[in-house]
Amino acid sequence: MKQTKTRQLPYTVLGIVFLAIMLFPVYWMVNTSLQSGPAAVNATLIPLHPTFVAYQQAISEQLGNMGTSLAVAVGTVIFTLLVATPAAYALAKFRLRWVGLVMLALLISQMIPGIVIANALYTAYNDLGLLNSIPGLILADATTSIPFAILILRAFMESIPPSLVEAARVDGAGHWRAFWSIVVPVSRNSIITAGLFSFLFAWSDFVFAVTLTTSATVRPVTLGIYTYLTANIQSWAPVMATAALASIPAIIFLVFAQRYIAAGALGGAVK
Repeated sequence: MKQTKTRQLPYTVLGIVFLAIMLFPVYWMVNTSLQSGPAAVNATLIPLHPTFVAYQQAISEQLGNMGTSLAVAVGTVIFTLLVATPAAYALAKFRLRWVGLVMLALLISQMIPGIVIANALYTAYNDLGLLNSIPGLILADATTSIPFAILILRAFMESIPPSLVEAARVDGAGHWRAFWSIVVPVSRNSIITAGLFSFLFAWSDFVFAVTLTTSATVRPVTLGIYTYLTANIQSWAPVMATAALASIPAIIFLVFAQRYIAAGALGGAVK
């Protein structure tokens, strides 16, 4: 036991060092947001005289943008799961000849840069009147999250024993009843994982926001930080405070859903 712990000690120290390096930008963001100086280069390693004035300014000026991002992210999660969950079930359980082509198309769609999709959507949105609208941003973000969610959900649903669905069918349940009553509860971990990644995609989106919004009426927080940065380039504390506040929803979701993420991501890896 002592020899094992001694051998693991260097790896533990190395892991702590790597963790500190990766978390240092986060610490510096919070540290700079608490500084009273105007420039980030003048910030001390430890805020000796912390102030929350930057957070007050960020809340007063960016709270509406955060609400827009939250509405877009939640809407993207709902729309993504409503489309991806039954689609993944059909691709996993129904014997369809073109499943391989569909999976190839989903993989290819993940390789297309977001700016290409955004430019293609701009003309269509302009004709349909979806520019500067929350539904428009939800549909745009869903183009990224739906293929990814289908890939995760299908991998998990393929590992569900067919006997579960067959038992429900024998008891008189239809395809939809068996899907909602059996498959969806069993696939909870993978659904939560797909929903979380969909939320993160939409919450952190910048390309669709800057391309499909041309006014300040609908402005996600990522675009708010961008415009805020150009207007307050000599005052980094409010910028970092806005970035710190924008990180809170993602951190909360990751903390509460971390056990579901591992189970959902690896659920279909071993059959």
